[in-house]
This record gives sequence, C-alpha cells and structure tokens, in this order.
Amino acid sequence: MSDWNSDSWRARPAQQQVLWPDRAELDRIIAEIRELPPLVTSGEIAGLKSQLAEAACGERFLLHGGDCAESFSDCNSSRIASQLKILLQMSLVLTHASRKRVIRIGRFAGQYAKPRSSDTETRGGTQLPSFRGDNVNRPDFTAEARRPEPRLLLRGYARSAMTLNFIRALVDGGFADLHHPEQWNLDWVSHSPRASEYKRMVDSIGEGLRFMETLAGVRVHQLQRVDFYTSHECLLLDLESAQTRAVPRRDGVWNLSTHFPWLGARTSQVDGAHVEYLRGIANPIAVKVAPETTPQQLTQLCERLDPHQEPGRLTLIHRLGARRVGELLPPLLRAVTATKRKVLWVCDPMHGNTEIVSVAGADGQQVPVKTRAFEHILSELEESFDLHRREGTNLGGVHFEMTGENVTECTGGARGLAGGDLLRSYQTALDPRLNYEQALEMALLVARRM
Repeated sequence: MSDWNSDSWRARPAQQQVLWPDRAELDRIIAEIRELPPLVTSGEIAGLKSQLAEAACGERFLLHGGDCAESFSDCNSSRIASQLKILLQMSLVLTHASRKRVIRIGRFAGQYAKPRSSDTETRGGTQLPSFRGDNVNRPDFTAEARRPEPRLLLRGYARSAMTLNFIRALVDGGFADLHHPEQWNLDWVSHSPRASEYKRMVDSIGEGLRFMETLAGVRVHQLQRVDFYTSHECLLLDLESAQTRAVPRRDGVWNLSTHFPWLGARTSQVDGAHVEYLRGIANPIAVKVAPETTPQQLTQLCERLDPHQEPGRLTLIHRLGARRVGELLPPLLRAVTATKRKVLWVCDPMHGNTEIVSVAGADGQQVPVKTRAFEHILSELEESFDLHRREGTNLGGVHFEMTGENVTECTGGARGLAGGDLLRSYQTALDPRLNYEQALEMALLVARRM
C-alpha cells in the first residue's frame, strides 16, 4: 500500500499512549529495539493465518487464553509451564469433543501493557499516573514507581524472548505427559455435580491417546510438533512499529513481536492510529467487539482492516456480557454476514462480566474487589453458541483470561468459590482470571456442549 508505512499512524489521533516524561530517552530505546532480532518469524505467522482461515470455515477451533497482563516477576519456569500445560489440557479436551484440531494461542510473551480508563489514579488526595503494565511503570502507589520509564520496554523485550525460548524448549521436548488422566490435577471434580461425566470424558481422552500410540508405534508428541502461538494487545505503537519490518523472500510487512496482535475496544476508532497501523501489517489480527460497537462501526472496521477479504486475516472477538449478548450479538452477526465476508467469530465471555464486590479485608474493613462469576461466563458462552447457530454463523473459538495457578479471583465453579474466598489468593495486577481448576472445568463444559 503506497499510502502506508510502519510510522504512518503518527499522523492519526492515538488513544491510550503513554505520556513519557523523557521523549529523547524513549527514542533511544526504540532505536535500540529496532536493531534487536525478531521474537517470532514470518513463517510462523503465515502458518497461523492459514489455520485461522480453516477455523473460519469450521474446520478448526481456536483456544485463545492467558493472563490479563503479564508481570515481569511471573517470568519463571514454573508459571510458564503451568500456563502452557492448562492450554494444552484444555485444547485436548476440546479436540476430543469437537473432532477438530485446536489452534492454541497464548496471551503471553508480550502482554506487558494495558489500557486504562484514566491517565491518573487518586488515593487519599494524592494523584499519580495510572499503572499501565510492567512495560511502562510499576504498580506501587508512589511517584517513583508510577513514573513511566522507557527502559522498561527493553526489559519487556527480554522477558518476552526468555518466555518464548522456554516455551519452544518445552514444546519440542514434549514436556506435559497428558496420556494418564491421574496426572491431571482433578481434585476439584469431586465437588462437581457432573463428576462422573467429567471422569468418563478424561478417561476416554487417555484411552484414545494410548490407542493411537499403539497403532502408530510412537508416542503422541513424536507424531508432530505441537504448535503454540503468541498474542498481545496492539497498544504501545512506538514499540509495535519498532519490531515491524519486511523480510527476505516474503511479501508484506510483518509485526515480528507477536504472531497475533489484537485491537482493543478503547483503540478501535476507524480513523485512529491503531487501525491505521494494523491495516498495513501482514499478520492475522483480531478485533475486540464491545457493547458500544455498532453494526456500522464493525463493518467499517472490517473493510478498513481487511479490504481484500484475505482468508485468515480477521478474527472478531465479541465480549458483550451475559445480560446483553442476546440483544447485541444478532445485529452484529447479520451486519458482517451481509458483507459476504468470511471472518472467524470468537466469544470472550470474560470482559463483559466483570463486577465489583465488597469483601472483608484482613482488618475487617470492607474493600472493593474486581471479580467475575463462573456462571455468568458460562452463560454468555452457551448463549453465544445458540445465537450463532440461529443466525447461520459459526462460533469458531473461545477467549479466556486464565492462569495455570490456583488463584482465587473469579467466584463459582465446582468448588463454589464465594466472595469471602477472593482475598485468599488474589494475585492479578488488573483483571480477574479463571484459575487452573475453573479453566479446565470450563473447557469440559464447552466440550460437553460441542
């Protein structure tokens, strides 16, 4: 495109950008990142795009999940392995149920920045810059911690590279032996009214794996390499453009910091800087569809970001909330269907179901805590399957904020976590996530539905 380059976004209004106090230092750091090796390859990205095209046609299913926002302190072997293992276990359950190959995309190796509703935060009469993720500043409520530091972008690049390096080593080594269900953490199943059903399903998966290995004469992880892809929100445009480049013997310009960048609801203005940047890169891209998104806006975004209707190019992730999905989703489905465009529809049942509850703290005082209810998440997901079926469209994927750790950030699930349990292990810096047990239970419920 003759009217686009990796910096053409600078002529457009840019939302959610950081007010860096030292622009000269930022420019120096960005120049350094431009010279560093890419984190992913164009070949990997092209492979993902072809798989997403198959998912849009109903031949595959997308599992997209991970942390709301990664933290530098979580870049350790145990947490990375836990995140990878729950994605792999969930994908195995979904594959067993749907008889479709599952695409695994993790929100990791770069999800270090987050949009905020305000540039500042006030506590006790003191106003400081908002915490925008470890790529920008630190969560402690002090002037020093909240000061944006460009050097943190380099630390984010290094953490992303280390995470990817460890993931690739684990995947190539067949790290998670999933052939024996007794090795899965299934203690929570005994608390579920569907306990026997879950156990039959998991046992069936184990039997199927062993049967295939007996026929083939090799272990499953030796039959083919398991693919995992990375994803993060396209937010800090200086950083995104620093890793955007052409590559030898391949057409187009590629964002080589991630396989699958996505456009958030706060930055989806059709004439804005983020849309301008994303329209020119060759990666497959996703768009978050919020309650405020109108059918006209959505079709305009589709035309702007995918004018040539390229297979696998565009994924639409609707996040409408359990209470409003029945009202809001059908007009959006009809509007996109009317354009004859083949997109991949995905349901994110997390963001539209966030709520604030009052919980007693250690001192007995009530404190507000952000959470999500398991039953609301499941309700939006189940209704979305129904709505897509009625409208003749295909729900080809799910998107969860989740962790492989047993945190207590969302209520409900088989163990029946309640508001009083939340502070027991509430670790997220921003949005609440499904824990290991809730995530696997959700996968089993989705599988049951499929």
